[in-house]
Amino acid sequence: MTRPILLLGLLGLAALPARAQKQYVQEQQLWLGVFNQTRFSPRWGTWTDLHLRLHEHFVNRLFQGVARVGLTYYLTDEVRLTAGYAYVHHFPEGARTIGQPEHRPWQQVQWFTRFPKARLMQWVRLEERFRQQVVNNEDLGSDFNFNYRTRYNAALFLPITKDAFEPGGLQFLLNDELMVNFGEEIRYNTFDQNRLFAGLVYQVSKHGQLQGGYMHLFQQLPAGNVYRNQHSLRLFYFHNFDLRPSAAPVPTPQ
Repeated sequence: MTRPILLLGLLGLAALPARAQKQYVQEQQLWLGVFNQTRFSPRWGTWTDLHLRLHEHFVNRLFQGVARVGLTYYLTDEVRLTAGYAYVHHFPEGARTIGQPEHRPWQQVQWFTRFPKARLMQWVRLEERFRQQVVNNEDLGSDFNFNYRTRYNAALFLPITKDAFEPGGLQFLLNDELMVNFGEEIRYNTFDQNRLFAGLVYQVSKHGQLQGGYMHLFQQLPAGNVYRNQHSLRLFYFHNFDLRPSAAPVPTPQ
């Protein structure tokens, strides 16, 4: 069960280039997020997630906002294909007074594995990132920088209380996500970042859960020799709606 997460860490370390005079940017952030997956037929559903990220001693300034939507096709109850669009807004940093918009189409395969005393969620996501160019501290250009990014995410849920995955249950969550850039405009940071999270999950209801804990983010910036070493507090709420009639059969995939 833990092999995907251990493999992620090894891949992240292997992808780091040996460059001289490395510089490290230290940050503290607070990440807030709301996720929803709604299934409205045996085969179709939607994906929505919204994020607000703060930085400078966790809460002093806005850092980033993300709004993501998608349409999901259910191959089975445990395997899902999703394609969608995300809008990301990077708030000004340092002397810059203008924010940077990013348009991000994305595609994903997500799958779940159930064990007697654990749950494992994994996904592989491909993103096409269009980031509007910043001309100077006060102006945006008309052109966009572009690159692809692939992400592998593995989340292992281990029950702590006897209620386990039922309402009122408490779980320990270990989550790791590795991101890799590629495309013509990528020169020095093929490795983008690794996010390692450990925390607790409270099962609010059969369809909702609250996650909170600590996340360490290590990112290589485009310059190649500058790295972001980020310590974050993360609070996410997940909710699933199932709008199918209770008697509706699930058809066999064609």
